[in-house]
Amino acid sequence: MTLEDEAPSKRSVRKRADEIKPYRCKNLIAVIENPADIANIGTVIRNVNALGVEKVYVVDPRRSLPDDWQDLRESRKISKTSVSAVKWTFVRRFDSTDECFDYLESKNFSSIVTSPHVKGKASIYLHEGDYTTYAKLAVWFGSETLGISDRAVERAAMCVSVPMFGMIESLNLGTSSGIVLYEVAKQRREYQSRYVKRNRRVERAELLPTTLPPREER
Repeated sequence: MTLEDEAPSKRSVRKRADEIKPYRCKNLIAVIENPADIANIGTVIRNVNALGVEKVYVVDPRRSLPDDWQDLRESRKISKTSVSAVKWTFVRRFDSTDECFDYLESKNFSSIVTSPHVKGKASIYLHEGDYTTYAKLAVWFGSETLGISDRAVERAAMCVSVPMFGMIESLNLGTSSGIVLYEVAKQRREYQSRYVKRNRRVERAELLPTTLPPREER
């Protein structure tokens, strides 16, 4: 079956999927650790999908989410926030922080955590980081109420924070994930558009695009 043989709605979806494929950030995962409100996961998933992040992992010790991805996509608590994003984003749950770290490290992923206040760990502001130095990167976001755990901080490579200039010293999960993932994805998208695989010495003969052309009006 060719693209022309499909129904109009399927053709438009297939066309969009083909268009965005070169812009997806390979080997970039967002991790949500022990979210206090499961409904907030939908907002993060929406950010992940819109910004071209590859996957979402959720550390869910209370087992509030189903193990099966298909069941997760049908969860009303999550899908009501963004049905489309949940449909097109891969999500996997883990029982504990260590389980998630163990799995990521077995796949050669490095992790960074996000938090406004961290003690005893290398910490930088978001704009100071070079997020292309990691071949595979997981970006961790903590609970809305408790923040990132001490265990996650201990096992991560470093901590990243968003500079605050007001009386409020923290952002909600949806906002913070959007800001952080935008910067990380932007850097990695520009990198992978220029270099083949993860080797800075091998530049592409032709740069890949880093921004999509304007969408046609419907």
